[in-house]
Amino acid sequence: MTDSLQQFLLNKDYIKVKLKLAKTNHFEIKATINGVEGLFILDTGASSSCVGFDAIETFKLNAEDSKIKAAGAGDSNMETQISNKNIVKIGKWQDPKIVLVLFNLTHVNTALINHNSRPVDGIIGADILIKAKAIIDYEKRYLYLKK
Repeated sequence: MTDSLQQFLLNKDYIKVKLKLAKTNHFEIKATINGVEGLFILDTGASSSCVGFDAIETFKLNAEDSKIKAAGAGDSNMETQISNKNIVKIGKWQDPKIVLVLFNLTHVNTALINHNSRPVDGIIGADILIKAKAIIDYEKRYLYLKK
């Protein structure tokens, strides 16, 4: 992405957030949920943004039972809960009405640790990326989100 395109996006009210490439080739991103910062995988293939069951208290989530079953790489038919109206902040982008899916992230974090990567608190998925009109600069490792 050329510098002029970066400037174009910034002039169009996008904000720029640095991405870190993990050893697993996943992009890691810091995000804040309900005022608490965490580490997340940026996953364009995940339909919903997710947080692990073990982080319910950490992120002050109001968890409700859900009939939805989660599926992902390495596991399927996982029990979930849902948490509505969460304030999610990524860089200077913020939305106070984000719905998060809660499930057991043990298999995800075990895989990350086995590949010498850090465990994560959750996944930033396509729901947030679409809402924020996200653009990913893979070469320079930036995420652009519309204010």
